Amino acid sequence: MFFTKYYKQLLIIPAVLSALAILALAVWGLRPGIDIGGGSLLEVTYTSERPAPASVQEAVGKLGIGNVLVQPSGDSGFILRQRDLTNAEKIVLEDTLLSLGAMEENQFTSIGPSIGEDIFNKGMLALALVVVATILFIAFAFRKVSEPVSSWKYGMVVIVSLVHDVLIPAGVFAVLGAFSGAEVGSLFIVALLTIMGVSINDTIVVFDRIRENLMLNVQAHRHEDFAVTVGRSVSQTLTRSINTSMTVIIVLISLFFLGPVSTQDFALTLLVGMIAGTYSSIILASPLLILWEKWSRKA
Repeated sequence: MFFTKYYKQLLIIPAVLSALAILALAVWGLRPGIDIGGGSLLEVTYTSERPAPASVQEAVGKLGIGNVLVQPSGDSGFILRQRDLTNAEKIVLEDTLLSLGAMEENQFTSIGPSIGEDIFNKGMLALALVVVATILFIAFAFRKVSEPVSSWKYGMVVIVSLVHDVLIPAGVFAVLGAFSGAEVGSLFIVALLTIMGVSINDTIVVFDRIRENLMLNVQAHRHEDFAVTVGRSVSQTLTRSINTSMTVIIVLISLFFLGPVSTQDFALTLLVGMIAGTYSSIILASPLLILWEKWSRKA
């Protein structure tokens, strides 16, 4: 069986992708949105001809309000992100934009740094709780499985898989943030939590089939190599995992291209995470389980 024979080679793919994601995060990091890092957002629409982005950037750069990120929005608008502004600074910014042409303000959002820090801390706490709850649940669900791999090892392998599934979209957004100004906010954390839930589901489906096949081996007094059992379990669940994930991926692709701009980053995060979660349950979690079992036998 291909999977059983080349499980070590399969591990290279998620290992390389994870290393690249870590490198991207180390070099560029993530650009926090205003709902996490604090600051303000102003969205305007020009009713006449929209000025060039370079002209807008040059005009607001002379105001002395710090770095202002200017992004075109739609056919006639701009989104400006900057630090938290006072009322006087906001008025000066609006007057400067108005001097470039007739325009209307669509929205203005301002979040202080303390609120942004509180949202970030709660998001990180939620991620940590998911990890702890996952280990406890899997240890309980697989409590009757002790040979040849202990139940707690299933939980640890799932956590490694979850870390990979979160690293990949984070690395993608580190690259996008460096080259296109993409920011991460509270929706990004929500997307990561969703990815973790879906990824756990895919991995548990495979692991549960492994558990069933191990029990069948015991009942039939069949002595089968653990790698063969895992490979057979992956083959039995492969079609279901791919079909289930593809239905979600198709919806996310539609949301990304046809949905509103405000949900594009959210859809992209889920899309990348869904792809990573689908292949990680097959070529990361399962091969890692085989590898751990072989190391335990040699120890």
